[in-house]
Amino acid sequence: METLLQNPWFVIPLRIVIVVGFVLTAVPVLVWVERRVLALMQIRKGPNRVGPAGLLQPIADGIKLFFKEDVLPEKVDRFIYFLAPAGFLIPVLCAPAVIPWGPDDRLTPIADVNIGILFLLAMTSLTVYGIILAGWSSNNKYSLLGGLRASAQTISYELAMGLSILSVVLLTGSLSMREMVLNQQGELGLLNWHVFRFFPLGLIATGIFLVAMLAETNRAPFDLPEAESELIAGYHTEYSSMKFAMFFMGEYASMVTISAVMVTLFFGGWLSPLPFAPFTWIPGPIWFLIKLGVFIYLFIWVRATLPRLRYDMLMKLGWLRLLPTALVNLFLVAVILWWRS
Repeated sequence: METLLQNPWFVIPLRIVIVVGFVLTAVPVLVWVERRVLALMQIRKGPNRVGPAGLLQPIADGIKLFFKEDVLPEKVDRFIYFLAPAGFLIPVLCAPAVIPWGPDDRLTPIADVNIGILFLLAMTSLTVYGIILAGWSSNNKYSLLGGLRASAQTISYELAMGLSILSVVLLTGSLSMREMVLNQQGELGLLNWHVFRFFPLGLIATGIFLVAMLAETNRAPFDLPEAESELIAGYHTEYSSMKFAMFFMGEYASMVTISAVMVTLFFGGWLSPLPFAPFTWIPGPIWFLIKLGVFIYLFIWVRATLPRLRYDMLMKLGWLRLLPTALVNLFLVAVILWWRS
């Protein structure tokens, strides 16, 4: 009875509603923000007709997609064709379950497990299956090429990403994402964050993770799986209406998830950058959201700035640059930790 009072039955459902609701609510907001920011960078207005400053444009897009004709090509594999969008979106919504937003664990994460980073990597890796299945089941050669590109790209950059995360695991001595944040506490504030540990090794690991997260989310300049100039629209060429919207939602939701992981691993999570007032007066979740917004803005900035890579350049960057650099960096971190012990 005492345990029940300490942990009421509604706590876990409430956490699920908060986390999943935040991610899904963030999708239309990000669509609007990206359009406005890209417009400002390209010296144009962006959405400005539907609602004040175009704020209702994402709602109009959602209504359009919901009522749009749902076209089903003749020779698709029906079961896999309908399964693929869910296979892409559901893992993206499950991944944030282990990300802590603040020091108070009553609302987040959904599950504070001691292997949180492994669970998160597993969920983010599953999204590529949705893309591959969508490309194969569509019975379209352009869609199939998009799916194959996505699989090769994910494998290539997940290796470098995993090695950069291992650097944080060595520094922390734990796979728990909460422990990774607590390990960055200290009197020096942001100088205790993993990005500045063993300078420049922490910074190198952060840079590798940054490039890999752009590739993992199929964002520019790594958006080869959906390259409209070569593959019409890529893996979702044959999808329309709400099935296409699920891919669209999954891509923007993955931006939120991977940015949250970046903040948690390397930039102190909910911790204040300076350990004195008035910075410490700001609640931890607010700091987390501020940092999250910075990295989402970075996604948009990169899209507006860099052209799409050729596929051979993309693979060379992953295998010949990032992977060897990540291996050497991890080795040096391990040597320094061994020497200090």
